[in-house]
Amino acid sequence: MHRKLLTLTTALIALPALAQAPDGAPPAAFDVAAAKARINATLDRQYPHLDALYKDLHAHPEVGFQETRTAALLAGEMRKLGFTVTEKVGKTGIVAIYRNGDGPTVLVRTELDALPMEEKTGLPYASRAQQEVNGELSYVAHSCGHDSHMAWWVGTAAALVAMKDQWHGTLMFIGQPSEETVSGAEAMIADGLFTRWPKPDFGFAAHVAPMPVGTVLVKDGVVSSASDAIHITFHGVGAHGSMPDKSIDPVMMGSRFVTDVQSIISREKDPKAFGVITVGSFVAGTANNIIPDHADLKLTLRSHDDATRKLLVEGVERTARAVAEMAHAPAPTIEHPNGTNAVHNDAALSARSAAVLKTAFGKDVLFVPASEAGGNASEDFSEFIDAGVPSVFYAIGGYDPAMIARYKADGKPLPVNHSPFFAPVPEPTIKRGAETLALSVLMAMAGDEQEK
Repeated sequence: MHRKLLTLTTALIALPALAQAPDGAPPAAFDVAAAKARINATLDRQYPHLDALYKDLHAHPEVGFQETRTAALLAGEMRKLGFTVTEKVGKTGIVAIYRNGDGPTVLVRTELDALPMEEKTGLPYASRAQQEVNGELSYVAHSCGHDSHMAWWVGTAAALVAMKDQWHGTLMFIGQPSEETVSGAEAMIADGLFTRWPKPDFGFAAHVAPMPVGTVLVKDGVVSSASDAIHITFHGVGAHGSMPDKSIDPVMMGSRFVTDVQSIISREKDPKAFGVITVGSFVAGTANNIIPDHADLKLTLRSHDDATRKLLVEGVERTARAVAEMAHAPAPTIEHPNGTNAVHNDAALSARSAAVLKTAFGKDVLFVPASEAGGNASEDFSEFIDAGVPSVFYAIGGYDPAMIARYKADGKPLPVNHSPFFAPVPEPTIKRGAETLALSVLMAMAGDEQEK
C-alpha cells in the first residue's frame, strides 16, 4: 500500500492504567437518568433503521475525498430529521444544522471515509467494493470503524431532535471527509466551516475501539499524537552497476538517512517525551544492475508536544540535507504534505462529561487523567480543537467480552482497528456511541444554561 494511513487504534489500546471518573456531579438542571431513558426509547425505535444504515455503509465504503455516495446518504438522513444540510464542504464533507432557539452551538462530528484494504471478516454484509487509490484499483473497507460512527451520529441526531423540548441552542453535525489522511478537517475549515457557520461553543466526537462493548473511555488532556507526513527524494546520478564511481548513489544516501535519522530520537529528544520517526516507504531503482538516479522515502513522525514535534521535523530535514551534502549530491526535495496536532481534550469539559457518563453508565466509564500519557496514533479532530472549539473525544468499546476472552485464552492477538478482521458488535456499539454523544450534548446545553 503506497499511502501511509494514520489510525487512532494504537492511541486507544495503548493508554496507560485506567482510573475511575473524577469526583463531580452533572449540572443541577440536568436529570441524567431521565435523559438516558428518553434517549434509549428513541434508539430502540430507530435501531432497525440504524442497523440497515450501518450495514449499507459497511458494504459500500469509500476512501477519502471520494465519499460521494456516503455523504449523500447521510445528508438525506439528516434532512429527514429536519436539519438544514449543506453538502460538498471541504470537497465531500457535509454540515447539518438544527436550530432550536437561543443557546450554545454544539458540534458533533463523524468521519465518512474508509481504508484502501480488503476486508476478511466473512460477514454477510462484508465489503467487496473497490476504488481507484493513487492510480491503482484497491479494495476498500470500513476496517477502522467509521461506519459505526456514522450510524451512531445519525442515532444521536434522532435522539436529540426527539428531545428538543429539553434543550435550546444549535446542533452542528459535521460529516468529515478523509480523516485517514488527516486532511479532511483542515479542508472543511479552509472551506469556511467556522465563517459560513457560527463557531461552536463545544465539540464532541467518539471512536470505536477494541475494548469491551459498553465501555466509554474519557481521557483528560492529550488523547492522541501529532502526526507529520514527510516525503524526501534524494537526487543522484545514475550509472551502470559495474561502474559505481560514475554515479552518485541515492540508495546509499537513503540507507544512510534511514539509520542516521534515528539519532534524533536516541540523542536529541528528551527521553521522557514521546516521539517516533518511522520510514514507511523506501522506493529506488528498477533493476539489479542499474544504480538509479533518485530514491523516494516516505516518513511519518509522531509526538505529543509542540517542542518535540518541531524537533523531529527540523531534525529530519537537517539530516536529509546533510546526507546529500556528504554524497556531493544536489539538495534533496523535501515535502510536508500533511500533518495535524495532537488531540487535547478540554479539562473542564472532560471532568463534566466523565461525571455525567459515570452517572449514566456506572463502572463502564473509565477516566484517564491528564498526568497519564496519551496514545501514539493520530486523529485530525485536533483541527477543530485548535480552531478554538473546547471538545472531548471519547473511545467507545465495540467487542463482545466473550470474544476478547476467547482470543486471550487462545494466545492470539485481538483484531484491532485497521485489521482486515476488525468487526465491532453493531447494536450495543452503535447504541452506546449514540447515548454517549447525546448525553454529552445535553450536558453542554444544560451547563451553559446553568452558568447563565
